Amino acid sequence: MSEIFASILIVIGAAFVLIGSFGLLRFPDFFTRLHAPTKATTLGLAALLGASVAYTAGTEGGISVREFLITFFLFITAPVSAHVLARAAIRRRLHSLARLPEMPARAEKTGE
Repeated sequence: MSEIFASILIVIGAAFVLIGSFGLLRFPDFFTRLHAPTKATTLGLAALLGASVAYTAGTEGGISVREFLITFFLFITAPVSAHVLARAAIRRRLHSLARLPEMPARAEKTGE
């Protein structure tokens, strides 16, 4: 039973990683290219590590701490690295092709 569940998680994880790589190729500018792999790859690797946990628990009868540590460090480092790359792109003044939202007019303060 654990092999079937692990197989399903492997297929789901591989699909997320594949979708993220297509997003990396398809999106037009740096910021959207950065968004696709970081989100999809994080979900895909979490599913793959979940498959590893399920298979290990089913075959060896116990849960390994190793996979949980890998997942923890993945969820810590992926957003931080994406943030650092985005800040570097902003400092290099890379322009995004996305339209900025309209900013509402500020209400003037009265009585001051």
